[in-house]
Amino acid sequence: MNIENISEILALGGVAIYPLLALGLAMTVIILDKAILHWRYGKLPDSLRRLVENFGFDWKKFHAEVGELAPRNFYRRFFSAIYENHTRPAWWVESRAGDEALVIEKEMNQGLWALETVVTAAPLIGLLGTIIGMMNAFKVIGANGLTKPEQVTGGVAQALVATALGLLIALIALFGFNYYSRRNAELLDEMERLGTRAIDHIRLDQEGSK
Repeated sequence: MNIENISEILALGGVAIYPLLALGLAMTVIILDKAILHWRYGKLPDSLRRLVENFGFDWKKFHAEVGELAPRNFYRRFFSAIYENHTRPAWWVESRAGDEALVIEKEMNQGLWALETVVTAAPLIGLLGTIIGMMNAFKVIGANGLTKPEQVTGGVAQALVATALGLLIALIALFGFNYYSRRNAELLDEMERLGTRAIDHIRLDQEGSK
């Protein structure tokens, strides 16, 4: 199927195709943005993970490992909040790390509401296109019966194209929303787990210094 065939099929969908294409474009931009966001800023090296999971890690080595991450990396920002305050009381460190985690969570979830909106709106717009198509199909059936069969089939085609495109866009948006919602939750859970390990290390240091 080439581009011309696709254009012809979309042309059958009538006016409902335009808002559906706009929703599809917005959905694509958001999904690509989330993919790039996690690929660039959501990576945690195994060496740093293993280091934090060891209660006896060295803070200088920890700082060096964190410093090798990209400046906007989520883990770097989170662990930097812990390292920069690791000489303060543990409750203080927890508060600063929690604040940074909330900022990171807000950034990761930005735009997901739009995907959720696409999931709801696309099938409804497709349904509207279906109704318009069927109305156009029945309009050509006059008092004398069916006079222009090709116009009836055109209206039915319009209805089917709008419905199919609306459902396709909604399904892709649903999969994207569920995947990145789960990915964000997993990243935050791991961040919380490793942050707890680091703060436990701070408590051990403070107990040992007494």
